[in-house]
Amino acid sequence: MSDPKTPEQRVLELGLSIPDYANPVYGGRYGMVKGFHRVGDLVLLSGVTPEDREGNRLNPGRFGVDLSIEQGYAAARLSAINALGLMRLALGSLDEVKAIGRNLCFLRTNDDFEDLHLVSDGASELFIDVFGRAAGVAGRASIGVASLSRGNCFELWVELEAHPHSHPHPAT
Repeated sequence: MSDPKTPEQRVLELGLSIPDYANPVYGGRYGMVKGFHRVGDLVLLSGVTPEDREGNRLNPGRFGVDLSIEQGYAAARLSAINALGLMRLALGSLDEVKAIGRNLCFLRTNDDFEDLHLVSDGASELFIDVFGRAAGVAGRASIGVASLSRGNCFELWVELEAHPHSHPHPAT
């Protein structure tokens, strides 16, 4: 039996504070990018990082050097919460998300760090909490990289499917 609660109701139950991206920071800290691109029912989000709207970073650093899996899990979770803000910007409501299709997770690591999947679970599990198993479980790749913008430890790219009847917000 499926959960009758909507994603927006689950967000309230979970007590999540989702940032408002109606006034995007893009163009300042990260250059000329837009928050999302929509083609039909496919929505591609720009990369999101574990930082607040003012640019305060959560757990900057490198896995395998100075960050634990638990710190990374928290950073991945915050990145997913930030992605929810971009989803609201793109669709007007999280209830318009039909399914998360793919999460591409970049982690700033040393060469020996092998537990990328345990860090990326922070994002994946947040989406399951919000959208339920049927819509929240997605394909995922976790990739270790030498550097990320502003020294962030994690960056998340999300591709999702919107309900066909949802009205797109102009791309920003």
